[in-house]
Amino acid sequence: MQKLFILICCSCFSLFLTAQQFPVAKKIPNSITKHAITVEDDYAWLENMQSTEVLDWVAKENEISNAHLAEMSKATNFSFKIKDYDFLSTNALPAKNKKYYYSMYMLDKKKPAVLHYREKLNDSPLQLVDPFAIYKDGNTVIQGYYPSENSKYLAYKVSRNGSDRHEIRFVNIVKQENLTDVLTDVKFSAASWNSDKGVFYKRNSNHNFIAKDSTYQLFYHKIGDIQDKDALIFDTTKDESNFSFLVLDNKLFINETNKEETLSNYYFLDLKDESSKLKQYIKEDVSGFTFLYYKDEKVYFSSQKFDWGDIRCFDINDSTIEKSVIPQLYSHLLVSTDFTEDYIICKYRKFDKNYINIHNYDGSFVRKFEAPLGFDFKIRFLDSESKNLYVTFYSQTVSYLNYKLNILTGENKIYFNDYIRPKPVLFSFDHFETKIITYKSRDNKAIPMTIIYKKGLKLDGTNPTLLKAYGGFGSISSPSYDTGLLHFLEKGGVYAFAEIRGGGENGRKWHRDGKGLNKMNSFNDFIDAAEFLIKENYTSPNKLAISGGSNGGLVVGVAMTQRPELFKVVVPVVGVFDMAKFDQFTIGKYHLDEYGNPDVEKEYKSLLEYSPYNNIKEDINYPITLLLTSENDDRVPPIHSYKFAAKLQNRAAQKNPIYLCVQSNSGHYGKVSNYKSNVQADAEFYSFIWEHLK
Repeated sequence: MQKLFILICCSCFSLFLTAQQFPVAKKIPNSITKHAITVEDDYAWLENMQSTEVLDWVAKENEISNAHLAEMSKATNFSFKIKDYDFLSTNALPAKNKKYYYSMYMLDKKKPAVLHYREKLNDSPLQLVDPFAIYKDGNTVIQGYYPSENSKYLAYKVSRNGSDRHEIRFVNIVKQENLTDVLTDVKFSAASWNSDKGVFYKRNSNHNFIAKDSTYQLFYHKIGDIQDKDALIFDTTKDESNFSFLVLDNKLFINETNKEETLSNYYFLDLKDESSKLKQYIKEDVSGFTFLYYKDEKVYFSSQKFDWGDIRCFDINDSTIEKSVIPQLYSHLLVSTDFTEDYIICKYRKFDKNYINIHNYDGSFVRKFEAPLGFDFKIRFLDSESKNLYVTFYSQTVSYLNYKLNILTGENKIYFNDYIRPKPVLFSFDHFETKIITYKSRDNKAIPMTIIYKKGLKLDGTNPTLLKAYGGFGSISSPSYDTGLLHFLEKGGVYAFAEIRGGGENGRKWHRDGKGLNKMNSFNDFIDAAEFLIKENYTSPNKLAISGGSNGGLVVGVAMTQRPELFKVVVPVVGVFDMAKFDQFTIGKYHLDEYGNPDVEKEYKSLLEYSPYNNIKEDINYPITLLLTSENDDRVPPIHSYKFAAKLQNRAAQKNPIYLCVQSNSGHYGKVSNYKSNVQADAEFYSFIWEHLK
């Protein structure tokens, strides 16, 4: 049996791991024929996740992977540096919602964060919800919180084990008393209040963890009732359509999209009139507009007609007459909107710059504020009296800078108070160099990419480099402050993020050009990014790692199976790998527009062209790989990673190790229940990459 060579720890000794030490996943001959095309699926038995055989196989995989990750972490000082940098980093402003300001604080590094609130920004925070005190379970975390209209009550949503299937509980804010109301099986849902009386929520009816999603029902819960008494408001079980909902200005809005994702219906219910019925105000719309807000009988929306984003409105009683409020700014991407009592606040992105435009409701321009180069920001809240807009700025390498921007005068000042105090910066602003450039794809498109490294680093092709991307669902990427990445850069690493097609960074057309039958453009863009970094001497194939999560996991899975010689290390996180069957599990059926419909022959062939699981070759030694997934991920079920790992491992040509790490009591976002777990996961990720690249 061939041996797998692994470099571990800084003492530079070698450990040889024979292929027999990886658990052998048996091959059970199984083929699927569709559209006269037959594909082999010999590891389909791993889809039976709860069987003793699968559980034993996963346990053995974890034993090997966890031991190796522990060795990698010991060989580096990432864990120590992450904790050190975290302590020295600044904090963002609280979030204001209705009457109060809310913050999450980790009071115990081994327990979940606790929700606090304050009436004034400079008040001492008061504890409101401690999930550990309620559940006595360190894996239960708060996923969202929703104050009632007058801030009498707060509904809060918790995840018990990482799953997207949540519970909603309630607390009386004024009395600081927990209510007995408990709502279970809540999925893909906020809690939208009807004044202080009750909440609307979506309920899931799945019995099988990885079965196709069945979140088809909208209920209304009246405070003080048991859940069995909740009223069914909207039900799409028969048509299997998807819908979203929200409450604005005493109206419940429901936006429904059919199963085929080809048309939408829009409804509202007047909550002030108890005798009113659900009214449809747009029927079978094919334009696909994005509902934004409702105020003074007007629906504000963004039209699909304009790729860069605009804001329009129509009277809810006559949707045929629409009016332009804020026109599209060509090549300036409208990223998000905040509607306040007096202003429409627009966040824009122009290649390497983010900025804020303030408008009145008639569309007239009021004020512009720009972020520094390479910085992003989050709008926290507007003080309606002083007209100060509170904003938090940050970048990949600079922690949170809180500012108040005065809309009337244009004055901007950094903000501190008794609880948000100044700290010395970890590194000077010019310690790391951030380049925002474009590279040419194989079909001559200019693809944006951000590259970060320590100033003065010699670019001679020998630098450990991490390349990431997402590239799906029109998602707009933004920097994320990461202390693990900070240490990676400080040690001499290079970080690159490619804004490949399929994402939304260059408008709606950018998304269209990287989805469905055009999906291969997305993967080619990523491969071309790797080739650019190598050609420009940032790195070399022996020093290049790639990683991505969810759809990004698919991107790196395709890259490693299409061009394995380009990469030394691959770390897909909760990736989608079996594209021949992706629609058969959990929420895959909602992604036919993004990936393609396997029931349509042309689209099925397109899926098979890039499906990582179906494109593993018997005679290829693929790069060193760490597959990260979670046992309770019901968004991208772990069976994708199970099957991909088993097929990669179980071939004579595979000499590089293929590790599978399955996190327990975790979901799509990994082990996020407490600070200790967060640090460990971050340290293991960067240690694995660093040790295998150095």
